[in-house]
Amino acid sequence: MPPYTEPSPRLWSTLGLPPTVTDRITRWSGWGGPLLVTLLAGLLRFWNLGSPKRVMFDETYYAKDAWGIIHRGFEVNWDKDVNNLILQNNGHVPIPTDPAYVVHPPVGKYVIGLGEWMFGFTPFGWRFMTALLGTLSVLILCRVGRRLFRSTFLGCLAGALMAVDGLAFVMSRTALLDGVLQFFVLAAFGCLVIDRDRARERLAAALPPDADGVVRPDAHTAETTRFGVRPWRWLAGLMLGLAIGTKWNGLYILAAFCVMAVLWDVGTRKVAGARHPYEAVLRRDLGWAFLATVPVAIVTYLLSWTAWILSPSDGTGGYYRNWAATEGRGSSWSWLLPDWWRSLWHYEHAVYEFHVGLHTPHNYQSNPWSWLVLGRPVSFFYESPEPGKGGCPTGAGQSCAREVLALGTPLLWWAACFAVLYVLYRWLLRRDWRAGAIACGIAAGYLPWFMYQERTIFFFYAVVFLPFLCLAVAMMIGAIVGPPGSSERRRVAGAAGAGVLVLLIAWNFIYFWPIYTGTPIPIDSWRSRMWLDTWV
Repeated sequence: MPPYTEPSPRLWSTLGLPPTVTDRITRWSGWGGPLLVTLLAGLLRFWNLGSPKRVMFDETYYAKDAWGIIHRGFEVNWDKDVNNLILQNNGHVPIPTDPAYVVHPPVGKYVIGLGEWMFGFTPFGWRFMTALLGTLSVLILCRVGRRLFRSTFLGCLAGALMAVDGLAFVMSRTALLDGVLQFFVLAAFGCLVIDRDRARERLAAALPPDADGVVRPDAHTAETTRFGVRPWRWLAGLMLGLAIGTKWNGLYILAAFCVMAVLWDVGTRKVAGARHPYEAVLRRDLGWAFLATVPVAIVTYLLSWTAWILSPSDGTGGYYRNWAATEGRGSSWSWLLPDWWRSLWHYEHAVYEFHVGLHTPHNYQSNPWSWLVLGRPVSFFYESPEPGKGGCPTGAGQSCAREVLALGTPLLWWAACFAVLYVLYRWLLRRDWRAGAIACGIAAGYLPWFMYQERTIFFFYAVVFLPFLCLAVAMMIGAIVGPPGSSERRRVAGAAGAGVLVLLIAWNFIYFWPIYTGTPIPIDSWRSRMWLDTWV
């Protein structure tokens, strides 16, 4: 368990701070630094959150589904022209009773609906919870990065990078499911990292000291010690169940994180002296690891359907709720499984066929090969107000452009392309577990989409693995600054290079601010921000 790095005493002496003050700063920086970064992220995300006062992109589905699910217990079938009525009447519209066929589980819609319940059926209301979870994701990333790198600076840097990423920013200000999924995935990852530390601490405490009082690896202790209840792993299972209950691609992340956690246990026992670490994990850890994640995730997922299950099965409840009592009445499983189970299974099967067969062309669909280089971002909202109208300056001379573009901060994402290569190098050739953990997070959120390249998919799905890209960039910047023991000249040169990169990323976010927030700008200014033809 390596200690957390602390600033050099030379820094404090240069600043002229007394030891009592420096000790206090060091002691509180572990939370103070992440909270300051989170405050910045929150101010950015909640500023003018209700603008544009429009139903943007897929908000037309999820905002209304959320409003229906918190009032009826299931999604309802809205009229096609109801969006304008919702905006004009501040959400005071009749709620339909007919169930709607939807293709995503309910957790994310409950989350969005919580904001609507508190602040009304308005753009601010349906965006509130995604903004809150987007802000909290920055805090989690700061703390996870700090624990991962044993450096408050690098942890806060990873969080700051996500705070100023355009894709994370736009998704936090839009009522879509992917930002909610990102939060649960990142929370699960953080729980597993904490669980790894706790397991290593427990095993280290169990190792016997030798005659000189020095604790050394011991094969018997390493192979027989049990880690106990491991509450953080159970909490990770809960978070992964909520992730799956938001969107089904959480299943791939569940599988990847389970493998990663088991390999961490193998490494823990091996470094403690186990001669047969895989056998020890199989005997002592694997069963409990499975119970703490997979069954917990499945039960959590099923519980998320409780309102649908409890809705009437006479045709007035959720969509397909009455399937087992009608079309599925003659099923060979009728005597064994309850009606709600068979109806839910039929619903899930229909949803699966929809997902794998979705090939409807869309102007903003993209291939996952292009995601890391920002090949095709998604325009959530666009209009061209005339001078003097809709916020367009009177003296603009021509129409303005007002857009909300789901585009990652370009310099951050392009730097991440190199950071991914660096992480793979650190993992494959230097056996760095931190790099392996980051690579696992990226792969779990990214690689499964390559199996569906013919399907209609969008770049903003990448927000799920964005936190791990930020961790990769932070790790690369740490290497640029220089390892411990580097010469002063090396450190100065590295810090200058790293500082320039970070400042350029921050400037890049500021430059694209208008097209992240829907701020009206002259059309020529908008064109100057369309760096690639595929962004239009």
